[in-house]
Amino acid sequence: MAKNKTVFVCNECGYESSKWMGQCLGCEEWNTFVEEVKIVGPKVPKKVSGQLQYREAKPTKLKDITTNKTIRTETGIGELDRVLGGGIVEGSLILVGGDPGIGKSTLLLQICESLGNNNKKILYISGEESLHQIKLRGARLGVKTDNIQLYTQTNTDIIEKVVMNEKPDILMIDSIQTMYSDAITSVPGSVSQVREVTAHLMRLAKQLNIATFIVGHVTKDGAIAGPRVLEHMVDTVLYFEGDKNASYRILRAVKNRFGSTNEMGIFEMCNKGLKEVLNPSEYMLSGRPINEAGSLVVCGIEGSRPIFVEVQALVAYSSFNMPRRTVTGTDYNRIMMLIAVIERKYGLSLVDSDCYVNIAGGIKMNEPSLDLGLSAAIISSIINKSIEPDMVIMGEVGLTGEVRGITFAESRVKEALKLGFKSIVLPKINIKDIKVPEDVKLMGINHINELKRYVFNSGRIRET
Repeated sequence: MAKNKTVFVCNECGYESSKWMGQCLGCEEWNTFVEEVKIVGPKVPKKVSGQLQYREAKPTKLKDITTNKTIRTETGIGELDRVLGGGIVEGSLILVGGDPGIGKSTLLLQICESLGNNNKKILYISGEESLHQIKLRGARLGVKTDNIQLYTQTNTDIIEKVVMNEKPDILMIDSIQTMYSDAITSVPGSVSQVREVTAHLMRLAKQLNIATFIVGHVTKDGAIAGPRVLEHMVDTVLYFEGDKNASYRILRAVKNRFGSTNEMGIFEMCNKGLKEVLNPSEYMLSGRPINEAGSLVVCGIEGSRPIFVEVQALVAYSSFNMPRRTVTGTDYNRIMMLIAVIERKYGLSLVDSDCYVNIAGGIKMNEPSLDLGLSAAIISSIINKSIEPDMVIMGEVGLTGEVRGITFAESRVKEALKLGFKSIVLPKINIKDIKVPEDVKLMGINHINELKRYVFNSGRIRET
């Protein structure tokens, strides 16, 4: 007879143990075990006519395998299509994660509206909201298509029957933590339930060739709640980021079997839902101060898209024995390295000064090409001199103070010209093949010390 057994399951990798352990033997993470009840019964092999049946397996030569072009469906939302790699692949399983209130359900409804207008049949299944609540949100967002069917259910066995009967083109599940299977006795949202439900939905998506979106909640650390195997099972993992009190939202792909994981989509949350930000550089630079020391523009790359952001630095005298270092929007350790380079190779001392560094707009960027601009912003604040607003600085800085080459230099310069910048500072190795108009000054440098000559000792600098 079957009986209940208590086991401890790792919340990261799904490793099972008969007793609680502080560190998981599977993934070596600490304090990840949770207690679950598991049904244990006699193992009876499946037999047909008294003999076990095995499926004959035969390998196939690589040259004999034929490939068809992947069929994609454009959502009509350009920023989303960019992140997905060109559109939704039929039969794919897409996981969308993000903080509560960030706009995950709003994004799904807008996808439904766009695809519904293209005669795609959509089934939206919610385990968190009633039909009335979804209708109210749809009315606020202006969703009017007749191709959306709503259903509230949390049992995957019932959901499977509904999907088999309706056979939609797109399936939306909101959210995976509310779904459960009768085959597992643990509560919805547990490691076993999330793993089983995801596997169930994956089989359903692949067999019926239905593109499926799954909403996943995140933990306080920003990771998607549930076992790590959840992200391994799906085809694409999208993270919806941003401060829910601010208007911008950033969509990133951290896993994509059908496209690049370097692309980023930017949206603005408005009264009628999410609006695409077609020119993110202009959006990020709006409202920046003019002729202020410690403020300048740098250029980073997200996927294939150059994005210009404002970096700010404030260096002030410290009344404490240990000066304070505060960094927002970029890597803290990288800033500590740049401060050391400035002190040793540039000759400025920050030993008795607090240093605050910020990337304005709330965006996070860790690209090495920001090094030279961040260093210039810190130096500008120390010497209290402002940089002309039509200057952009980019380049990677090494420990010896050398300025190293950057990728996509020509694309960055072309985008800078579109935005009206007249002075461009970048590594010398990158300027040999770049052509600019006569009224644009292109300056190449090899060492951080050359900032004195090209930036801080020119007629374009004014003291604040």
